[in-house]
Amino acid sequence: MRPAIWSNVSTVSTVSPVPSTDPPLPDAHPAGEPSGDRSSSDQDSGDRRGDAVFELHRGGKIELALTVPVQTREDLSLAYTPGVARVCTAIAAHPALADVYTWRANTVAVVTDGTAVLGLGDLGPAAALPVMEGKALLFKRFAGIDAVPLVLDCTDVDELVDTVVRLAPGFGGINLEDISAPRCFEVERRLQQRLRIPVFHDDQHGTAVVVLAALRNAAAVTGRTLGDLRVVVSGAGAAGVAVTLILLAAGIGDIAVADSRGIVSRDRLDLTEVKSGLAQDTNLAGRTGSLADALRGADGLLGLSAGRVPEQAVATMADDAIIFALANPDPEVDPVVAHRYARVVATGRSDYPNQINNVLAFPGIFRGALDAGATRITEGMKLAAAEALAEIVGADLSETCVVPSVLDERVAPQVAAAVAAAAKVEGVVRPS
Repeated sequence: MRPAIWSNVSTVSTVSPVPSTDPPLPDAHPAGEPSGDRSSSDQDSGDRRGDAVFELHRGGKIELALTVPVQTREDLSLAYTPGVARVCTAIAAHPALADVYTWRANTVAVVTDGTAVLGLGDLGPAAALPVMEGKALLFKRFAGIDAVPLVLDCTDVDELVDTVVRLAPGFGGINLEDISAPRCFEVERRLQQRLRIPVFHDDQHGTAVVVLAALRNAAAVTGRTLGDLRVVVSGAGAAGVAVTLILLAAGIGDIAVADSRGIVSRDRLDLTEVKSGLAQDTNLAGRTGSLADALRGADGLLGLSAGRVPEQAVATMADDAIIFALANPDPEVDPVVAHRYARVVATGRSDYPNQINNVLAFPGIFRGALDAGATRITEGMKLAAAEALAEIVGADLSETCVVPSVLDERVAPQVAAAVAAAAKVEGVVRPS
């Protein structure tokens, strides 16, 4: 098992350097202060100056910080040569020591090719960097995990997989982000096969965990269980597929998936391999037709696409309906409209109650996986994360509180504990 608290590098070596009379070396720049020139670029448009969003992003949102002092020659001899050589030879003899004497065990790569940035589409790697920086910020803020944004200038699946595999020795886990479907499924699957560290596509599984937790609680608010519900998923991309699979694993009563061409059903001849698999395991009633046809009498709508759902279709849902309209910034169903027909409404936005946000899942999931020394993140670990997340709501459960706040400090530790325990049960913990 990897240690939950990592050794300070300055304690590694017992080299006895020659005492120095040199004055202390100045800090490269004080911790917490931005490095580099954050002044306006010549290319920066005047209409962005003074804009709070752009000003916050100027120069980036994250930086590296030192964990050991580097003030004297003695410090240098411990942190770098000659002391570091002893650590290198120790790791060469026992590679697992890299998890003790480097930052690896607490560091995650946040990897994208920029092909599905937020809801904006294929913007390319450079334009994806602000999102990846934001992800790294959230890893650090909520789970104390160091995360490194890696924006890759390639979109071929073979190249993506090979590149990540070559970079993996420096990381304790891989968080895939904003890679378009259906390529994302293949990239994740192949990386999981080739690496013995957690590989997690957050757009799929982070969303799925939070939706499951929220739906479990929403069902309870309306006096039902997951097994009592028939739900419809709008969207068969990365999130739609993952949500469907985790709900099936959790025992949903029935679930149908609709893409831009209608219900994903066995009689369709235009399905991808992934959608064909969904068609075999979903839509027990054998419904065909459009999303509107699927919604007639349904207990729940899970919006995981950018497509708008007309009010006329929402109006045909069952009493005490549950609507999660998660597209950002414009939900598939306007929340005002949704409340006319649904008892519980959730969105992906922070300005409405019941915000379904991945930050409720991925920090705690990775924290638990890293602390346990897990070699992968299993379905059981994701189910455990969802259950822990749902339980945090506790006595606050209501129509306007089916998930905790994204700022609830209990979330990451409790999710992490559940994930770590599940990793042991699932038998995916690396031997000590």
